[in-house]
Amino acid sequence: MGELGLIHQLIIPVFGYTVTLNLEVILMTWIVFAILIVFGIFATYKKGVVPRPLQVIGEVFVEQFYHLTEDALDREMAKTYGPLIVSLFLFLLLSNWLGLIPYLQEPTKDLNTPLSLGVMGFAIAHYAGIKSKGFKAYIMEYFQPIFFMMPLNLIGELAKIVSISFRLFGNIMGGSIIILVVSYLTYNVVLPPLLNAFFGLFVGTIQAFVFTMLTVVYISVQVK
Repeated sequence: MGELGLIHQLIIPVFGYTVTLNLEVILMTWIVFAILIVFGIFATYKKGVVPRPLQVIGEVFVEQFYHLTEDALDREMAKTYGPLIVSLFLFLLLSNWLGLIPYLQEPTKDLNTPLSLGVMGFAIAHYAGIKSKGFKAYIMEYFQPIFFMMPLNLIGELAKIVSISFRLFGNIMGGSIIILVVSYLTYNVVLPPLLNAFFGLFVGTIQAFVFTMLTVVYISVQVK
């Protein structure tokens, strides 16, 4: 079970400090990017009235998540944030499924990936709030219902990053640990393939959807 804690790192000195990069996570993330780019190219290649299978899959994802974004926000804002939501879900979905392929690992198994996506969603939500309400009205909301509630309101907003990030990380990392432990106990006979299907396909899909929808909700709360 030594590979569970094995991390291939690249340490770069920068102005007297060190920047540590997880090479495995970077590689797995690039693989997900490459799959998405190839899928996008083939899904949009020679589009026709009678769509090909990949075009149908792409249109289903875009249409469904565009409608979900439109319901949470409005039609005009869906045009702005719809592409982000679709891209976020597809990235998380493929990242969570990547562990099903032998010798590959889920980028979301490293806390830095869901945490960075949580920070990204937090920043976009608050940017949208400032743009929609104006800076003064946005700031005043932190002092509601009474001015000394501001620290609690601020902590509540920051807690959203922790909540959304650790939920995804905990489910994916926990699933990997369970699969690894059971694999050693049963010598990879029966349960590991079933556990892979459960944690990779079912849990991975659910967690990608939950993370994406929470991001939409956070944006919706800020703009309304």
